[in-house]
Amino acid sequence: MLMLALRMLRHRIGSAVATLVALTCGVIILMSMGVMVESGMRFTPAPQRYGAADILVADRDMTIETTEFGETSTVTVDLPTGGSVPVTLAERIGQLPGVAVAAADRSIQAVVPIDDSAQGAVAHGWSSAALTPYRIVDGNQPDTTDEVAIDGRLASAAGAQLRPGDQITVLAAGSVNQYRISGIVDRTAAGDTPSALFFTDEHAAALSGSPDRAGLIGIVLAAGADSAAVTAEVDRLAADSGATVYTGTERAGVEQSEALMAADMLIQLGSVLGGYVAGLVLFVVAGTIGLAVRHRRRDLALLRAVAATPGQVRLLVVAEVAQLAIVAAAIGIPAGLWATDWVHRQLMDRGFIPHGFPFDGGVLTAVAVSVATVLVAVSAALIAARRTLRIRPTEALGEIAVEPARSSLLRLFAGLIALGGGVTLTMFTTALRGQAGLGAALGMLFVFVLAAALLAPWINRYAAQVLGPVLRAVWGDSGYLAAANLRANAQGMATVLTALVLSVGFGGSIWFLQDNLDREAVAQTRDGLLAQHSLVSAIGLPASAAADARELPGVVAATPIRRTSVIVPVMGGVEPVGAQAVDPDGADRTMDLSVTEGSLADLRGDTVALSNLQASTQGAELGDQVEIWLGDGTPVTLRLVAIYERGLAFGDVTLNRETVDGHASTNLDDEVLIRTEPGDAEAAAGLAGLVERYPGSGLVDTGAVGAQLATDLALSAWMNKLVIGVMVGYAALAAANTMIMAALTRGRELALLRLVGVTTRQVKRMVHAEQVGLLGTSLLIGGAIAAVTLVSVVRMMTGQLIPYVPPLGWASIIGGTTLLALVTTIAPISALLRTPPVNSIGVKE
Repeated sequence: MLMLALRMLRHRIGSAVATLVALTCGVIILMSMGVMVESGMRFTPAPQRYGAADILVADRDMTIETTEFGETSTVTVDLPTGGSVPVTLAERIGQLPGVAVAAADRSIQAVVPIDDSAQGAVAHGWSSAALTPYRIVDGNQPDTTDEVAIDGRLASAAGAQLRPGDQITVLAAGSVNQYRISGIVDRTAAGDTPSALFFTDEHAAALSGSPDRAGLIGIVLAAGADSAAVTAEVDRLAADSGATVYTGTERAGVEQSEALMAADMLIQLGSVLGGYVAGLVLFVVAGTIGLAVRHRRRDLALLRAVAATPGQVRLLVVAEVAQLAIVAAAIGIPAGLWATDWVHRQLMDRGFIPHGFPFDGGVLTAVAVSVATVLVAVSAALIAARRTLRIRPTEALGEIAVEPARSSLLRLFAGLIALGGGVTLTMFTTALRGQAGLGAALGMLFVFVLAAALLAPWINRYAAQVLGPVLRAVWGDSGYLAAANLRANAQGMATVLTALVLSVGFGGSIWFLQDNLDREAVAQTRDGLLAQHSLVSAIGLPASAAADARELPGVVAATPIRRTSVIVPVMGGVEPVGAQAVDPDGADRTMDLSVTEGSLADLRGDTVALSNLQASTQGAELGDQVEIWLGDGTPVTLRLVAIYERGLAFGDVTLNRETVDGHASTNLDDEVLIRTEPGDAEAAAGLAGLVERYPGSGLVDTGAVGAQLATDLALSAWMNKLVIGVMVGYAALAAANTMIMAALTRGRELALLRLVGVTTRQVKRMVHAEQVGLLGTSLLIGGAIAAVTLVSVVRMMTGQLIPYVPPLGWASIIGGTTLLALVTTIAPISALLRTPPVNSIGVKE
């Protein structure tokens, strides 16, 4: 049977190659996505910063019970600001038997100006050095508030090596201070941690802004201590404070290193977007194989007519497709690994993952992709051949000679269900946002395309009836033949229609989603910034910076802004969203959030302002009490005092600064928006002095913020564009593959027309008319699906009723699809017409 299957493939080289191309490209895409997920899951970083600690106690996530439609579920979400633990917990743990060190650690961002350059560092209290690989190599630990121990990397960064006793300037906690170097520390183990500074514990607590809280507690066990017993006791004490105990490899997850965040990003990206890509690949592969087997019904019917059993025919089909799937896996897996290597380099070069991040594995992915490819291919082939296998041998050739007059009612019912599901998803997108909104858009797109695929026979018949008079009027007798062909082959052309709809739907919707979001974010930022200047600092600005700015001559208003994140309820779960905390005094003169209800002036005390998207998501109206969680997991109930439109630029949640004091990673401001009288020279001089007063700060012209934001968004959108490009390209490949296969199977049909007197020119005109009818129907349906998807998501995300499409956007989609249809149909038909009809009429009998 295997040899027979191989011979039949050799005599059906066109459909075999088309099937092989679809399978191979699918394997390449799935392989690349799968290796990304496998690499993220395999990555197990070793603790670096806290490598000397045996146990860590931290509050990094929270668990929330939510109720939706009467059902209660538990959701765990990471805390955006990392959470904190009480310092008193370290004192209690330190009293446990078997504990040698229990140190509370605080991480404070700092900048050290050295030789006209700014060196970034993270400052800690000295007691936490026992948790780290840092040890004194020269000098002593800091004993007073004006002393600091510095990393050897900082000491060697100066033109002349810094030594104990030298003076050094440190910018931390929004202030600049001079310190005497008490000692030089160096790491005893390699790692990628940033440079470190060590103050006394008291001074580090004062700089942190929350003396009674710490980022985490590290524990070093005494020699010979019972690790399990101590861990159990620590867990008991930590539970009282709502903290979690981490041991072993779990300790690395507490550090929140770039590599660990990169691993999470790969898993999320590969799982979410990769899932949609996998769905597209499986959809295309199933359609291509189904069409290939459908075009071989005459072969299968002949086998049935000469007494082949259904089991033998089924085995033949499985053998053919399985061989193609195995060859596709053999070609696609190495090619997929090569593509993954290219993606790996691009991710590192663009800063998505740190240099040196390993892309490991591939064996499990290769096995999973190979098995999935074979199963999908075989299943699609058996489904396509099921009708031929069911009928009696004596009726096989007669049954297969013409298209079935009616399509399955089950298919019609399933198509209507899918169409209803797409309409339902359209309404659901209004309740989603962010990546969830993009996911809903892709899901809605798939469902609509599935509906078009299931309803394609009825769509083709109806389109043929409607377009028949038009085709006859334009192309005459050739148009009449084209309309008759479209009606007669409505079932057979269903796969071609689906492929074209898929290409237009994907190309005309998700490709432009990212453009709309980026464009709207830039526009909101440009229109919403009323201030001409922004005072920024890498280490944060104290509250005095805004106060000093307001005192300058010519300054109309100054608004301090602290960027943070909060956790909000959404669709029976929770998710973190971007937020800003501001001082409402004069905020309406430095920023325009496009408030539609209420006023930012009322943003005082326990109040909140929400974007209209966030307000609609939570079903909140002006004056309602809104429940959210701050970045450290603290639940708060705030009164909604304003609803605004420009959430993409300023965040979906705006709070009073007092609300987040003590609940963020720092109590410093990220920037101060400053509005001055136009052309006021005195104000310009005053702002220059303000920058000098706060070393490490800089003055930014807000007019350039939009351009910089556009550049940053273009970089961050690269990954989405890559995945979307792969999806659109694969959809276009599927359309080309399908149309070439459909065209090459028309040899006998065209030969018969020519033998009964139809000229070659009339045949070409007939094919052109068919393409116009089929292409017009595909563009109409695919365009409608793309428009519904794009309008729904863009309106939900930006509030814009009409989405933005680049000037050449739709021209590229329509023109590209038209060119694709013409090239992949006219070229094969021209080749068939070059063969004498007498030679073609008996082909494949």
